[in-house]
Amino acid sequence: MGLDKILAITGRPGLYELKAQTRSGIVAESLIDRKKISVGLRSNISLLSEIAIYTLTEEVPLKEVFNKIKQKENGKKTKISHKEEKIKLEEYFFEILPDYDEDKVYASDIKKVIQWYNLLLDYGITDFGDEEKSKKEAPAKAKTATKAKASAEEKTSKE
Repeated sequence: MGLDKILAITGRPGLYELKAQTRSGIVAESLIDRKKISVGLRSNISLLSEIAIYTLTEEVPLKEVFNKIKQKENGKKTKISHKEEKIKLEEYFFEILPDYDEDKVYASDIKKVIQWYNLLLDYGITDFGDEEKSKKEAPAKAKTATKAKASAEEKTSKE
């Protein structure tokens, strides 16, 4: 499962998995305690796949930030807690994303990112990449490799 089914709901702690859509909202299941809740259309719901972090040059999708954390932590939970002091959180985030925009990304945002990353690992979600993109890239890489092999064979046969 990718981040396209994981939700953050304003006013509710943790993350939720989208289970079903109803006429009046959605049914979601908490990743923390597995309780199902009904959320109305008036609630502010965000898909993690749609969230991005501001940098000085662009907006970096949350999945890329998660992948950078995963790379830094070797696929394990973060060494820093989301409850650390503001300065420690900012230092950690600078290691992950050196050019993040300090004016737009608050300590509370950094806390959420760290907490969400650890929660996703607890839930068993470790692949933060775009599944469709990787499926499209795989055949393209195979074609490129085949073309490179063919041109190498062609050069060898000419010699």
